[in-house]
Amino acid sequence: MRRLHPLFTALAVLLTVAAAPPGRAAAADPTRTPGTPAYTVELRSDATGAHWRGHERITFGNTSPEPLHEVYLRLWDNFRGGCAHPSVRVTGLGGAQGANDVPDHYEVGCTALRVPLPRPLPQGASDTVEFDLTVDVPDGIDRFGRDGAFSFVGNALPVLAVRDGTGWHLDPYSELGESFFGLSSDFAVTLDHPTDLLVPATGTAVDTPGEPGRTITRIGARKVREFAWAAGPFNRIEGRSAGGVRIAVYSVADITPADARAMLDLSLRTIDDHAARYGPYPYGDLATVLDNRFDFAGMEYPGFVLDRIRPSAVIHELAHQWWYGIVGDDQYRAPWLDESFAEYAMAVAMGDTGEGCTARTPWQSADERLTNPMSYWDTHPDRYVPVVYDRGSCALHELRRLIGADTMASLLRDYARAHWYGVSTTAEFKAAAQAATSVDLTPFWREHRID
Repeated sequence: MRRLHPLFTALAVLLTVAAAPPGRAAAADPTRTPGTPAYTVELRSDATGAHWRGHERITFGNTSPEPLHEVYLRLWDNFRGGCAHPSVRVTGLGGAQGANDVPDHYEVGCTALRVPLPRPLPQGASDTVEFDLTVDVPDGIDRFGRDGAFSFVGNALPVLAVRDGTGWHLDPYSELGESFFGLSSDFAVTLDHPTDLLVPATGTAVDTPGEPGRTITRIGARKVREFAWAAGPFNRIEGRSAGGVRIAVYSVADITPADARAMLDLSLRTIDDHAARYGPYPYGDLATVLDNRFDFAGMEYPGFVLDRIRPSAVIHELAHQWWYGIVGDDQYRAPWLDESFAEYAMAVAMGDTGEGCTARTPWQSADERLTNPMSYWDTHPDRYVPVVYDRGSCALHELRRLIGADTMASLLRDYARAHWYGVSTTAEFKAAAQAATSVDLTPFWREHRID
C-alpha cells in the first residue's frame, strides 16, 4: 500500500484554469454526478494549527439524466472517533437543505452525511449546500494527525460523494489503502493562522497580513479531486523545475537541510520526468512535507504529498499526481488503477525493467485478482502490497514486453490524455490497450487476473 509500503521503510489570480494537454478540453461526465463541484472554505485556526473553525460552501450541478434527490458529504476523518467523537463536525447546514443539522442522516460510521434537496435537481441545474465546519486534528502521526507542533490535515474538508450507474459511492474508510473517490473540482480556501505556522497546501497560495501575529493564506486549486494542508513551524526551501513547476519542501525540525535539499532536487527532476511520459503537470505548484516519523512511506494528494526521506517513495507519490490526481479512478473498488500504475511509473523512472517479476510475486490463492476491491484487501492485508503494488507493476512491465516499449509509452500517454481530469476504469484501460496493438491480449488479462 502507498501508506505502509514495505519497499519504502488575490484569489482570481490564483484561480487560473489548470491546463489540459494540448488538443484536449475537460468535459463533463454525464454518468457521474454531482458534477463541476466548487468548494469555498474559510477557516481560522487556534494557536497550535490543530483546531480549525469556519464555514464551507459547495456549489454543484447535476450532470446525470437522472434527477438528484439528495447529495452526500464525505467526512472521511470521522472514521476514528465515529459519531461518538467526530473530528469533523458539520453544523448550521444551509443552502439546499435549509438551516438545520441532520445528525440522524449520518451513515458509514459518521463518514457520510445525507443532505436531502428541497426539490429534485434535474440535469443541467445547479444548487448549493453550506454549513459551519469544525476540524480537530487528533494526536497520531498520520495523514490526518499531529506530530508535536506539526499538524497534517488530509481529507478533512467535507466533499461530495459520487453517484454513478451503481448508485452512491458510500464505501467505508480504509486504513490499509484509500476509499476516496472524487470528481475534478475547484477549491478556494482561506486559512487564517498564526504567522509562525506555515500552511503548505494543495494549490497556489498568496499570503496577506491578518490580525497582529496572524497571516491570511488564500489558496486556489482548479481541477483537483481533493484538498489537503498541513500547519506547523516547518523549515521551507523551494525550487523550480526545468519544466516550470514550482516545488516547495517543508520539513519538520529533525530533517537535516541536506536531506531536505536532496528530496527537493529529486522532486524537481521527477516531476519533469513523469510529465514527459504522461503529459504536462497542470497545476504549477507542488508541496512536499517531510517527516521521518510517519508510520507510512508516503501519501499523496493533488499538489501535496507527505513523505519520509525515501527517494523511491517520493517518486511513487509524485506519479500519483497523474495516476489518481489527473487520471482519476474509484480507489476503493479498483485500487490497482492508481497504485499499480504509480508503482510502475516509479520503476520506470528508476530504470527498473521488472525483469523476472512474475516469478518473484506468485499468486497465493485462487481468489486473488489484481482487480479486487479494497473490501477484499482489508480482509487480506498481508497480500495487498504483493499483489496490487508488486504484481500490478509487474503486469504493466509484462504488457510493455508483450506489445513493445514504444507502444506501451504511447498507450499510457494517450490514455492519460483521453482521461485527463476524468475517471479511468479497468474496462476502458483494457479496451485502450487492445486498440493499441494487434496482439490478442485475452490471454494476458487472464494470466494477470485483470477482470
